[in-house]
Amino acid sequence: MGRNFWQGFWRGLAQGVALFLALFVAFVVVWLLLLPAPAHAQVPAAAHKHRAELVRAAHTQWGLDAPIAALAAQVHQESGWRAEAVSRVGAAGMAQFMPSTATWWCKLNDLTPEQCQPRNPTWALRALVGYDKWLYDRTPVRYSDRDRMHVALRAYNGGLGHWQAEARASGLPQPTVDQVAAACGKARRHVSHCPENLGYPHRILVVLQPRYATWGPVL
Repeated sequence: MGRNFWQGFWRGLAQGVALFLALFVAFVVVWLLLLPAPAHAQVPAAAHKHRAELVRAAHTQWGLDAPIAALAAQVHQESGWRAEAVSRVGAAGMAQFMPSTATWWCKLNDLTPEQCQPRNPTWALRALVGYDKWLYDRTPVRYSDRDRMHVALRAYNGGLGHWQAEARASGLPQPTVDQVAAACGKARRHVSHCPENLGYPHRILVVLQPRYATWGPVL
């Protein structure tokens, strides 16, 4: 084979490699552009404004090992960090307390009607953190911290009494969280409410909590 053949061969090979590298780089660029945004980018801007207050309230109520990420995720789920949020059933503020729950909580904590302010961000964050701790302290101590928070979140969303009744309805002396979940709708709660109530802790602990992993301990 002559010199011209080999020159053409090597020239073609070089062009082929260059084309491959160009296509590879283009693929990588497109792939990077299509990647999901970093978790922290999915945190509402308003959250950063109230971060210090949430952390302060959590440390006061729970101690230095407070489940900050889960608590922040719950505020995200409840109101998207919007102090003016009002649900179609009348739940108000960042913590989305119903009027009856707010009244009960204020009486429990010896707060006057004037001090009971569900639409006040500071009040709401302290109330959410405090109510979660109150519920958490009434969950089975044999459960892991994450499972106890799962129960507390279900109770926050649908009432502690319903969860306790369904634990009894499981027919087991020491049911797991999954066994209690399987009994949802078999006590006082209508089964139509179960999808929302069961999905509530999942969304907070699994979907939203990772977005707040840099804020503090994660369950």
